Amino acid sequence: MEVKQLASKTLTGLKVRTCNANEMNTGTAKIAELWQKFGEKYTSKLTKDSKVFGVYTNYESDVTGDFDVIACSDEQSINLRDSVTVTTHAGSYLVFSGEGEMPDAIIDLWGEIWQYFSSDDCRYTRTYTSDYEYYKTATEVEIAIAIAE
Repeated sequence: MEVKQLASKTLTGLKVRTCNANEMNTGTAKIAELWQKFGEKYTSKLTKDSKVFGVYTNYESDVTGDFDVIACSDEQSINLRDSVTVTTHAGSYLVFSGEGEMPDAIIDLWGEIWQYFSSDDCRYTRTYTSDYEYYKTATEVEIAIAIAE
């Protein structure tokens, strides 16, 4: 993990509102279905230079509250009727990197993040403004967590 100063990004995609407790139950989970819809509607519109993100924002409170998840891209051509636009916050982020088959790699990396932020020796405080996954390749992902410095 590494602290980085990241610029804001304006991205377009599909949104759901959920919470971590709901995502632990297959009957109430929404994120997997969101990514499936994103793939069906938008993958054909992405170019080789398009970047794909998963943005977490509009936090109700903290890790226990509701939040929005937007499966999105920087590709402007995906601005369809049911799409939303989101702008991430510029600032300090703690960036974690993972590799492996998706979605297992992303699930494992979120587990590492939750473990880090709940540990006694955690040096950073989450701001719960906007966090995001950046899918670098089909098997590489970075997760940027907004922090106070």
